[in-house]
This record gives sequence, structure tokens and C-alpha cells, in this order.
Amino acid sequence: MLTDIACKAAVCPPGKQRARLSDAGGLYLETSPSGSRRWFWKYRFGNKEKRLALGTYPAVSLKQARSERDAARRTLQSGSDPSKRRQIERLEAQLIEANTFEEVARELHVTKASGWSKQYGERWLERMEKDLFPWIGPVPLPEITAPMLLNTLRKIEKRGARETAHTLRQTAGQVFRYGVATGRCERNPAPDLHGALQPLNIKHMAAILEPAQAGQLMRAIHDYSGQPVTRTALLLSALLFQRPGNMRAMQWSEVNLVERVWTIPADKMKRTVYGKLNGRPHLVPLSPQAVELLRDLHPLTGQSPYVFPSLVSAQRPMSENTLRVAMRRMGYSNEDMTPHGFRAMARTLMVEKLNMHPDVIEAQLAHGKSGPLGAAYDRAEFMEQRRKMMHEWATYLERLRTGANPPAKRKPLAKPA
Repeated sequence: MLTDIACKAAVCPPGKQRARLSDAGGLYLETSPSGSRRWFWKYRFGNKEKRLALGTYPAVSLKQARSERDAARRTLQSGSDPSKRRQIERLEAQLIEANTFEEVARELHVTKASGWSKQYGERWLERMEKDLFPWIGPVPLPEITAPMLLNTLRKIEKRGARETAHTLRQTAGQVFRYGVATGRCERNPAPDLHGALQPLNIKHMAAILEPAQAGQLMRAIHDYSGQPVTRTALLLSALLFQRPGNMRAMQWSEVNLVERVWTIPADKMKRTVYGKLNGRPHLVPLSPQAVELLRDLHPLTGQSPYVFPSLVSAQRPMSENTLRVAMRRMGYSNEDMTPHGFRAMARTLMVEKLNMHPDVIEAQLAHGKSGPLGAAYDRAEFMEQRRKMMHEWATYLERLRTGANPPAKRKPLAKPA
């Protein structure tokens, strides 16, 4: 039987690779020339002699080593191999560690990132790292309950970030759904929080939706005394009502003034990564008024790749704030009208005042078709109808600007063939 004094004094004799000091019941302390002292328990399982490491002395005392030996002996008496049982326990611990919310979320991010835009993927992970990982990141998925997730989202609400809280409820749901699919958990608690968060007061981007106000806006743009390039960009934003990012990035190589069409490459459109790589370009018919504006602008910016270049460098498009600042100079605040608001203005007035068919307008707006197979099977672009629509829209805006009588309300259009 060993004593604490004997364990403290144990050393490996010179010239030996190791020395063993036996205790009782198969327990012994092994010393090495390096000075290490390790506990082992020798036992037999399946007619084979085996040994189980129980730790290093003095981190594991003599008393603790005997306790570990007795526990291992009970495992052996139950018919299990203590060494195999320890391997299983280590694997289970590794699985539990790999099943934490953070580990599963990062795995999901790696799995999905190739199908997400770079900006979306970075923002997705950034929100997680800031607001969820610090609180529920180390917790295994099966142990996260709806109240636990709600408590975490409440912390985000308390700082006034309601929209972020709602977004992260959905994002957390993605992680749990992935966890269910990969066998890490059995259910997703995120849907249980529906209605538990403070409601969102969704505020749409400001837009002018009345004909008289639209006419006043067009007069303000027509009389704009700032940069002529900015004035043209505002006019074309009203005539073409494309997304502000696409308007800023318009290039002369994409514009065909003879065919009267602007071809926006698929990779510039607001689409999934797959859609950007494999989708068709978005074709924007140009009304005669739009063509005239572009012809007049070409002598000013034709030396740049961009139709609306930056004042700082002709190799860059104008700043995203240029049109917004120009509208403020004209007296329109963010609560009155925004560059994105030209889309809502066109969509509303075309339907309510010109009776344009919504499908034709949606094609011009480059809105995706509804339904999982909509984009795959309904590829109608209504180019002929859109050419007529864009000409009529430009004429209508000119009538509103000059105060001429707008055209009488037409009969509703039949659905385009």
C-alpha cells in the first residue's frame, strides 16, 4: 500500500525507462526519467490485460486515484470495458461541444455562404457574434428553450433595436432547423416566440403618390440648378424607376440608344448568388424622352465608363447620397421623398391613373415572380407592352410638370398575352 509520503518521494532509478510503485487492487504509480508520475489501473477484460490512465500526481492525489480506480472497477463489474467507456464519454463530450448554438450556427454559415451574397453572409454572422453568441452561443441546442431565446432577444429590444430582434428570431430559427436536419436537436423553439416580441412599426420609404405632388416634383427637378449630371440622374430616375443602386451604376456600354434599351447585367441585379451567376440580364426600355436626355448627357460624361460618374473620379459612379442631397436642396426631406420613392410613385400612379397592367409594371420594376416556380416557368418580359408603357409614362410626367390636362382615365387593360 502506498502512502502520500512515498508518492512524493517517488523517482525513477537511474538507467531505467520507468518504475512502478504498486498500491492495491491493480492501482500503481509509474515514474519516468523526466520526473513525471502518472497513475494507472491494471485490469483484465475479455481475457486481455489492459490498463487505464487515471491522471498525473500530484494533480490527482492518492486518495483521488483510489476513488477513480473504484469507479472504474464498478464499470468493469457491470460488464463494460472502462477504457472503451472513457472513449465513449470523450466522444459524447465532443459531440455536446459541437452541438452548441455557436458551433451549429457557424457550420450553417459555412454551408450556406456560397449561396449568399458576401454582404449578406458577413452581416448574418456579424449579428450572431454581437447579439446571440455571447448569451446562448455555448449552450447545446437541445437545452435552449423558447423562454431562454426570448430572454436573449429582449436584451436587443431594450436598446431599441426592435427590427434586429425580429430578424434574429428568424435567424436563430434557421440554426435550429439546421440542427433538426442534422440530428443536433429535435425541435425549433423560435416559432413559439411569434407575437412575443414588441411589434414592428414598418415604415415604408417615403414617396409621392398624388399627381399634383408628382407634377410639383418634376418641376423642381426640371428647374434644379445644381450639377447637370445630377439633374439628369433625377429625371431618369423618375422616367425609368429602377433601383437607385442600378441607376448610379449605369454604364454607357450597357446603353443602346439606337435600339432604345438599357441592359442591366444579371450580376448587378438584386438577386441570389445563383440568380446573379445564371440569371438573364434585366432589359429596361427607354422612352424617346429618356433617349434624348442620355444623348444630351453623353458629351459631358461619355469619357467615363459610367453615365453618372463621381465628381471625385470618373472611374467611379456617383455617391449613393448624391441624389438624396439634391432632393433636400429642392426642399424634399427623407419623410417627403427618397430616390427609392420613384419606384413607388410610378407603381401607384400607373395603376391608379393610367390603368397599366400590374404584370407589365412588375416586369419593369424587376420584381421576382411569386411562387417557387414562378421565375422558372413564367419568363414573360412584356417588352412590347413595356415600350408603350414607358413612353406613355414619360408623356404623363411631362403633362403633370407643365400643368397640361392629364389624359382621361382609360379602361383597364386586359392581362397581357
